[in-house]
Amino acid sequence: MPSDAPDDEAPEREPRGRTIAVFDVDGVLADVRHRLHHVERRPKDWPAFFASMGDDGPLDVGIALAHDQAASGHAIVYLTGRNETYRRTTLEWMRRHGLPDGRLVMRRDDDRRPARQFKPQALRRLAREGTVVAVVDDDPAVVEVLRRDGWPVLLATWMTADRDEQQALFDAQELDGRT
Repeated sequence: MPSDAPDDEAPEREPRGRTIAVFDVDGVLADVRHRLHHVERRPKDWPAFFASMGDDGPLDVGIALAHDQAASGHAIVYLTGRNETYRRTTLEWMRRHGLPDGRLVMRRDDDRRPARQFKPQALRRLAREGTVVAVVDDDPAVVEVLRRDGWPVLLATWMTADRDEQQALFDAQELDGRT
C-alpha cells in the first residue's frame, strides 16, 4: 500500500482519541493448518491454498482475546496479509465464527511485500486514528520488527504446527507476501 508516512516513523506514543487492538487473522484467529500442504512444496498451489480459506477452523484462544479487547472498550482492527480479493470470504468466516465487529485491513492484490514490511506501515496509518494498545500476530518476523519499533505486541503461539507447516506459513508471509 502506498503510504504518506515515512517508513522510519515511530509509533504514536501519546494517547489520543480511541484505543485500538489489532489482530492478525491467519494463525491468530483462523487455523490454516489444513491448507498449508498446498504451499509446502514447489510448485506452490496458491489457488488451492486460497480456495480453502473459508474452511479454516477457529482458534478459540485468539477469538476469546479479541472479545476481551472489545469488551474492554477497544476498537478492533483485523490486520491481515490476505489480499483484497478475499475480503468477502474473510468477512463471512469472521461472522460465522462470532468475531467482534471491527475494521478489516487487507493488502492490495498486487502487494507482495513481506508481512514484516506491510504490517508496520499499516499500523502507522492506524495510529493516526487512535492509540494502538495491542497487536497480536503469529509471525515472529513481524513481531520482532514491531517490538523493535516500540509497538505493544503479543506473539500468538496457540496454533501449533509441525516444522514443515511452520516453514510454509513463514514463507507465505515473509518470502511470498501472500498472507
